[in-house]
Amino acid sequence: MSADVLIEVRDGLGLITLNRPKAINALNYAMVREITPALEAWSDDEAVRAVVVTGTGDRGLCAGGDIVSIYHDAQNGGTESRDFWRDEYILNALIARYPKPYVVVMDGIVMGGGVGVSAHGSHRIVTERSKIGMPEVGIGFVPDVGGTHLLAHAPGETGAHVALTTNTMKAGDAIALGFADYYVPSEKVPGLLAALRGGEVREVVRGFAESAPDSALLAQREWIDECYAGDSVEEIVARLQARPEPEANAAAAQILAKSPTSIKVALRSLRRAADAASIEDVLNDEYRVSLACLKGSDLVEGIRAQVVDKDRNPQWSPASLAEVTDARVDEFFADLGELELGLRPPAVLGIGRDGQLGHGREGQL
Repeated sequence: MSADVLIEVRDGLGLITLNRPKAINALNYAMVREITPALEAWSDDEAVRAVVVTGTGDRGLCAGGDIVSIYHDAQNGGTESRDFWRDEYILNALIARYPKPYVVVMDGIVMGGGVGVSAHGSHRIVTERSKIGMPEVGIGFVPDVGGTHLLAHAPGETGAHVALTTNTMKAGDAIALGFADYYVPSEKVPGLLAALRGGEVREVVRGFAESAPDSALLAQREWIDECYAGDSVEEIVARLQARPEPEANAAAAQILAKSPTSIKVALRSLRRAADAASIEDVLNDEYRVSLACLKGSDLVEGIRAQVVDKDRNPQWSPASLAEVTDARVDEFFADLGELELGLRPPAVLGIGRDGQLGHGREGQL
């Protein structure tokens, strides 16, 4: 067993602790390969009432996937990344359909892959320190791990705003946009975790929860909904630039600084996710997009600029939105043939948190 993730059963709880504090618990392939079989085993284990997911250290639950490994692998064919994403997305689907309460403390930084192991759970807890986001377009990638499903079902066009600008959500935003359920101050989290050992999950969590802070994003929905309803990224940017709000102008500048290809593919991904019949269909789509990103140059260049060399000066190719044609975007969604992820929703399901088929927000307890 890897020391990067701690897995145990205690007091009726299946405990998963992400354990890479120096890397803000960034998710690697070994961690995925240990978490998935544990969840599968616990799903019908009468000794496990619920699953509880936390992270070590005080910086965050999970900063995302191990993108430095992806950077090196992408330059050598991307085979390991392809396998990692396949198993990671299978894990995301498992969490979204989990038959028992899945309690996760989204304290501190929760980005990318961290969203995948948390925001599909049934009892998602945020604190005053939570910073949640999908920053993929800033490194030449596209939101994945089921993130486009969550973003597409956020109120109005708030999900598109978060995806295209890479803005982070605080606690109130995360709850308002459907990425979290409960607000618990960080000082109360140890008590909550202790109480879960002997209490009914729903009542314990509700007993510790407090009113969430207001959402700044919801307060800006008028201009967000108007601008991001545009049919193209170019139209969205033009609308943002024409608004009187400084926040809208800043959003336009943020979008224009990201990978033009990733921005256009991300918008298409969100529109497709909004119409998808299930989260499995969304994950299948995301897998096609992720593998296409491996073939391009922007993913390697984005990680280089932001994480490896840290010069913060990526040279995107193409360099402008106008150069990214609809035909080019279409290529990211092409059928993969024998490489298709091929996830399918279970045959018999209950009604899920957003009216789609899946487990209820409160699980089974």
